[in-house]
Amino acid sequence: MHKKRFAKRRLGRAVDGILLLNKPTGITSAQALAQVKDLYQARKAGHTGSLDPLASGMLPVCFGQATKFCQFLLEADKYYDVTAILGQRTETGDAEGEVIERCEPPHYTQAQLDAVLAKFRGDIEQVPSMYSALKYQGQPLYKLARQGIEVPRQARRITVFSLEQLDYQRYTLTLRVHCSKGTYIRTLVEDMGAALGCGAYVGTLHRFSVGPYQHEMHELKALHDLATKPDGQAALLAKLLPLDSMVSHWPALYLDKALSHFVLQGQVVRAPQAATKPGWVRLYNQDKCFLGVGEVLVDGNLAPRRLLQPTRQGGQVTNAAVNG
Repeated sequence: MHKKRFAKRRLGRAVDGILLLNKPTGITSAQALAQVKDLYQARKAGHTGSLDPLASGMLPVCFGQATKFCQFLLEADKYYDVTAILGQRTETGDAEGEVIERCEPPHYTQAQLDAVLAKFRGDIEQVPSMYSALKYQGQPLYKLARQGIEVPRQARRITVFSLEQLDYQRYTLTLRVHCSKGTYIRTLVEDMGAALGCGAYVGTLHRFSVGPYQHEMHELKALHDLATKPDGQAALLAKLLPLDSMVSHWPALYLDKALSHFVLQGQVVRAPQAATKPGWVRLYNQDKCFLGVGEVLVDGNLAPRRLLQPTRQGGQVTNAAVNG
């Protein structure tokens, strides 16, 4: 019994890297992940930041050792294009829910729109939707909502760094949003609809950037087609980004042989002179191979935080590119 369980855990091959998937509408992030993991025949994979079935766009899929760094993408800023449908409210705050309220929206002037948009820029308080994946006593809120149960939710402080109007018609308002982690776009749209006095819900939603990633995304269908070709697996691996791309916006520290040895043992060392101030850094050895990430402390010491397995440093994906 134990042998069978162990064998099951070892199914698949070791793949390290990040795939920027353009998740299509109509499927969950978990379903998209399952398809991609199967295409790569990967032993271990996870995604960073769910998109609803209604939404499309960037879903970073982390393979193998990349899963050690998922938290940094979960905490990263994100960019969305969203079209709000004006004059209606739905049960779920998006196009998948039943309409629960209708009104005829007026023709808003640009000054009126500008005044409302201004209220939602910067640091704001947001109460998560009952149809979010946020958990209450271990249960996702959306599961409770589908049972007709509503529970109290604490307001959360989020940041909308920019909120740009892309288009306005009488019944639609299209926006580009740059926001912090924890921002619920459906709640933002519902709150804006309330501020306009007509109600609103999310008609379409597309995420086009996560953290440092503004790269080309790969279509799920194209990946399926690629997998059927004779050199399909090699071509799929070529689509992966290196592990250090997840933290490419952090300063890089290059360690000599001795410091690399101690850091890989998990030991705190004196930071090289190149470390000018406290904070998170990317770590490389003398051969410019990515070792993981660490934190320069206020006392000038360097503490390792997330390290790669030594036996897999220098792999075809891990060090395919070094960001200096």
